[in-house]
Amino acid sequence: MGINVKPIKTKKDYEQALERLEIIFDAKKGTPEGDELEILGILINQYEDEYFPVDLPDPIEAIKFRMEQLGYTQNDLAKVVGLKSRASEILNKKRKLSLEMIRQLHEKLNIPTDVLIQAY
Repeated sequence: MGINVKPIKTKKDYEQALERLEIIFDAKKGTPEGDELEILGILINQYEDEYFPVDLPDPIEAIKFRMEQLGYTQNDLAKVVGLKSRASEILNKKRKLSLEMIRQLHEKLNIPTDVLIQAY
């Protein structure tokens, strides 16, 4: 089965793309679904840049928002950033995000790096 990705032109396309993204979110790199995930991510980002050119959200709010969307707990976040205490420090803005954390959050939670690297 080939990759079935089409341009995102409408809000409905966008919502379908997000739904598909959730389904294939854990796809491995180099697999057909991994390729689809990569392309889908680019298309979604382009659509969002065009239609939601809002100021970038606060990085911590973005993390909390994404956690809510994915049904993540602080424990799940801890697995992404490494330590339980670290997850709580991040959410309480007591700890800055390291480059490695930004990479993990971007990769695992699909939060744009340009949001995560902002100062707060």
